Amino acid sequence: MTIIKNKMERKVSEQLFSEAKNYFPGGVSSPVRAFKSVKGTPLFIKRGKGSQIWDEDDNQFTDFCCSWGPLILGHNNDAIREAIVETVAHGTSFGTPTRWENKLGSLILENNRFIDKLRFVSSGTEAVMSAIRLARGYTGKDKIIKFDGCYHGHFDSLLVQAGSGLATFGVSSSAGIPQSFANETIVLPLDDLGALEETFKLHADKIACVIIEAVPANNGLLLQRQSYLDSLREMCTRYNVLLVFDEVISGLRVGFEGAAGRYNIQPDIMTYGKIMGGGMPVGAYAASHEIMGHVAPDGCVYQAGTLSGNPVAMAAGYTAAKQLLETGFYENLEKTTQGFVANIQGYCDDKGYEVNIRTIASIFWIAFSRKEIRRADQIDAASMEKFKILHSYLLDNGLYLGPSGYEVGFVSAAHTQAELDTAAQKICDGLDLVF
Repeated sequence: MTIIKNKMERKVSEQLFSEAKNYFPGGVSSPVRAFKSVKGTPLFIKRGKGSQIWDEDDNQFTDFCCSWGPLILGHNNDAIREAIVETVAHGTSFGTPTRWENKLGSLILENNRFIDKLRFVSSGTEAVMSAIRLARGYTGKDKIIKFDGCYHGHFDSLLVQAGSGLATFGVSSSAGIPQSFANETIVLPLDDLGALEETFKLHADKIACVIIEAVPANNGLLLQRQSYLDSLREMCTRYNVLLVFDEVISGLRVGFEGAAGRYNIQPDIMTYGKIMGGGMPVGAYAASHEIMGHVAPDGCVYQAGTLSGNPVAMAAGYTAAKQLLETGFYENLEKTTQGFVANIQGYCDDKGYEVNIRTIASIFWIAFSRKEIRRADQIDAASMEKFKILHSYLLDNGLYLGPSGYEVGFVSAAHTQAELDTAAQKICDGLDLVF
């Protein structure tokens, strides 16, 4: 096969990035955007429609980053855009309750059997931060357990990596976090019930909660066994520790009820973000009537936000959620995604390439290994060099993946079958270069 290596001109993006470095750390407002994990400089995107985005040089790309997950309906969805424009015509923010909060809140709760009440916030990080505070306030205990390979935002207690031994307290993974904060966090490996049991035996009387991405999708796609998640729920109940599902990515992505619904597991607290805002900044945390009754003003766990429940974000989220609830939406999108993945995986199998594309619902991750990867320490860091080659080739051929081999990809309802077939062929061509 003769592979054509295109080279797109990105002079405007390069100029804008050079300028941006005078204004922002690393030239970006979020670290991974800086393209440090891949070749080249970041693209500056000026518009999007459906599955397509265009950069400032007018290069066109089929997008599988989808703003890191929120755009399950694609870019610039007509109904969402119209709802935003109509709402903005009446104002952008009031700092008061609005009808849109009721509309989105009731729609979410009526279609999610795992939660009774929720509180809107402005980001996934804020949702997790608030959920951890609620768990501590509700239980009267201070320590938490998180898992290596799960990311929960840049909240102090959760930017922590494992200590030097089993069931030891964590150490900070970022400057600016006091060790005393890290001491309240225990970091364990995924897929290791023995380590979890031992930790509970040692510290259960001090542990407020266990927090996990039930679909870990921030450090590869580390899909967990149903039996592991079931055992996690059972052990938390037995040791009187709350279970928190971080559903910032998986919520409304793997199903309207998220991972809780897919695995049929009842967490004690759940956090949301991404899709719930229909492309606008939003987050939420949710639980039973009893637990949420501890949140101010009903209870003594304080949390507030000037832009929480912003009417524009609520209108966008409500309009998106109504589309997600249409009959067959998730089934059709998953079937489309599985066909796309199978197309690429079949090619890799025929060629004998060391590739295993992990997938659930409309999420996928290209792992450069044939091994089953369930833990962060099972990812070969050297394989990221292969992703750099693939990413560079795909950019030059009009296909955009998140700029890190640890990031997952997303298929949206706006991706047509023709676009997916073309994208699959380009990925296969790129893998021919890698191997």
